[in-house]
Amino acid sequence: MPEGDTVWQAARRLHDALAGRVLVRSDLRVPRLATSDLTGRSVLDVTARGKHLLTRIEGGLTLHSHLRMDGSWRIFTPGQRWNGGPAHQIRAVLANAERTAVGYRLPVLELIRTEDEEDRAVGHLGPDLLGPDWDADIALANLTKDPDRELGEALLDQRNLAGIGNVFKSELCFLLNVTPWLPVGELPADRLASLPELARKLLEFNRDRPIRNTTGRRGQDLYVYGRARRPCLRCGTPIRVAEQGDGSRERPTYWCPVCQPGPTPEPASRGRRGR
Repeated sequence: MPEGDTVWQAARRLHDALAGRVLVRSDLRVPRLATSDLTGRSVLDVTARGKHLLTRIEGGLTLHSHLRMDGSWRIFTPGQRWNGGPAHQIRAVLANAERTAVGYRLPVLELIRTEDEEDRAVGHLGPDLLGPDWDADIALANLTKDPDRELGEALLDQRNLAGIGNVFKSELCFLLNVTPWLPVGELPADRLASLPELARKLLEFNRDRPIRNTTGRRGQDLYVYGRARRPCLRCGTPIRVAEQGDGSRERPTYWCPVCQPGPTPEPASRGRRGR
């Protein structure tokens, strides 16, 4: 699941493959970009901004993409078979003489002016947990603007701090020893103050890892996410899962009922069975 760490890795792979080289092929397979041709232009750099990817191209252009739930960019050498999915899922192809970058299932793909429009695309984001603009104080101020908001929802709001997805949301709440449904304002002051830097350390720890790990244990990579009904790594109690969200964007959320005191959804509202 793409989150700040995996998007950072994708940006690095794309940058290594494309930056400083002239494009010999450009194929943007979305209707509004069907006539756009970047062939002959050099790729200047590729950078991540939260969960967004910005591929900056000679001539003041940026190819802005977002992976959301299952998008991906794959890198191939000449003659290598493309294997990121069926051809009809390809949304973008950028190639130079040595590498080809293929974007699969990209729900967001737009070509924008670097100077005038990048801010429109990503300017709303809070401090980037893996970016040069990281500021823990601003992130904390953003999170506490709405003290009644559920902690899990506040962490997922990229306007507060950029880079946390559903996996890190569940894992952070476990490490803070509270449920994701606890209002932000009810989180003990010492844990609230430590939250932004804890989140940054988790993403930094994972940005160079092929397999995400929040426990520091080999073979036991995550405390709660994806571990419904399996024993908690701390206390042995079965991990629970329920949906969290506003109805239109509910996401499976995992927690330990012993290690994480606090409010939880009513049993009838738990959208997934077998809790």
